[in-house]
Amino acid sequence: MPVEPPPTAPRLTPARRPTRPQAARTPPHAFWRRLLPLLAAVSLAIRLPSFLHPFWSPDEGYLAVQARILAEGGELYETVVDRKPPLLPWLYEAAFAFFGDGSAQAIKLLAIAAQFSTAALLAAFARRRWGDRSGVTAGVLFLLISVGFIPQDTQSVTFEVVMLPFTAAAVLCADRGRWGAAGVAVAGAFLTKQTGGVVLVPVLWLLWRTSSGHGPARQQALLRTGLLRTAVGFTAPVAAAALLTDPAGFVFWTVTGSGAYVFSLTGSELHVLIRALVNSLILCLCCAGILPPVRRALQVARPAAGRPLTDLWVWFAASAGAVAVGFHFFGHYFLQLLPPIALLATATLRSLRHERLRHVLSVPAGACALCVIWAFFAPHAELTHAERVAAAVREHSAPTDRVLVWGMHPQTYRLADRAPASRYLTAGFLTNFSGGRDGPQVGEEYAVPGAWRVFATEMRTRPPALIVDDSRGKPYAPEHLPTLRRLLAGQYEPLPGTVEGTVFYVRSSGS
Repeated sequence: MPVEPPPTAPRLTPARRPTRPQAARTPPHAFWRRLLPLLAAVSLAIRLPSFLHPFWSPDEGYLAVQARILAEGGELYETVVDRKPPLLPWLYEAAFAFFGDGSAQAIKLLAIAAQFSTAALLAAFARRRWGDRSGVTAGVLFLLISVGFIPQDTQSVTFEVVMLPFTAAAVLCADRGRWGAAGVAVAGAFLTKQTGGVVLVPVLWLLWRTSSGHGPARQQALLRTGLLRTAVGFTAPVAAAALLTDPAGFVFWTVTGSGAYVFSLTGSELHVLIRALVNSLILCLCCAGILPPVRRALQVARPAAGRPLTDLWVWFAASAGAVAVGFHFFGHYFLQLLPPIALLATATLRSLRHERLRHVLSVPAGACALCVIWAFFAPHAELTHAERVAAAVREHSAPTDRVLVWGMHPQTYRLADRAPASRYLTAGFLTNFSGGRDGPQVGEEYAVPGAWRVFATEMRTRPPALIVDDSRGKPYAPEHLPTLRRLLAGQYEPLPGTVEGTVFYVRSSGS
């Protein structure tokens, strides 16, 4: 009788770790063919109110006047000055040259393009890390929260709006190991606004993290190569911009000449603190819908499928430092925080089901709609005042006359179609006054070094036909400034009547 073989023991195999399902990815052309029209439509919709007014903020007016001066042969940091790098004035000049000098719509389209580009770059970053759905979430979420502040901060074509695509491009290029391109993008951010240069911090972090997974020799080689390419990519555009303007003037006006403006906090502490708290609260409100699920996701597990989010937190921290530099805390400064916020939220929301994700995003979508409606109907008192003053300027001066508007609203020059009599388009350069300060450090002694000497020369060689005192009781009023007070008393006489407190002076017959 045959004997059955003894049963064999089952073969033991090493236990396999459970694998996470890969995020779904469609072919790139199909993904972008569906997403880009959506981002373009949302970008246009959220900025439709911007077309209602030619200027939403003094920054827009300043840039528009700069662009006209440059188009007429002026020289940046000499014929006209500002504390900002030259890229955005050049873009304004190019837009006016292409679409016409009187076309404000060209600048509005520039802002739409910047918003769209930032959203697309963030979508590319999120898709690369977490899949198609996260790419859509990041791009759309950024656009929804980007209009969460007061309309003057979000509908203006400001430095921060144009800076954001460069910051997003810098981090995306660094994540892909393209260090030269990352350096160029950092330079673009810096040349738009100095604080944009802080995106170099997450770029360097990514460089260090990318190289740290290799042996010591290989790590040092990768670090040296990456640092060299990043440095060359950053230095070349910045050096070119300095040479295209005036190198000494470029360094002075963008780096060394604004110490009093940046650090003069004395006497304004409470004023600054209140603004910082209010705008921080507004930021939290515009992100309110995504904060609870993000907090829960962070408490439960790591949200990014095992990939640490340190680089995004570094980006957020560097941007927060940039917002705090100078202690002004204007609402539009906080826009620099939105790209890392959108990506951090996307990373933590990726685990939600589709229905739950749509419910979460409906809250910032509703807040976005309310902000857009608010922008359509919000009063624009300062622009209305500037338009009335500009009408009076046209009445009391000839088209070829140069005028001096002593105030903080340079859009008056543009609205009146008159050339400024000074390279200093606002009183801030000569008094250190800023909308972000209400303290005592305002006056001639706090001016940009050498500014009053240059101003006196301008008034002597080409005296304005009309001086518009638009100070309206502010600390920079002529009665507080001996040099300006003597100029008005010796060579000018006031016209009868005022426009909402604005006084007009014409040259006296004996001067």
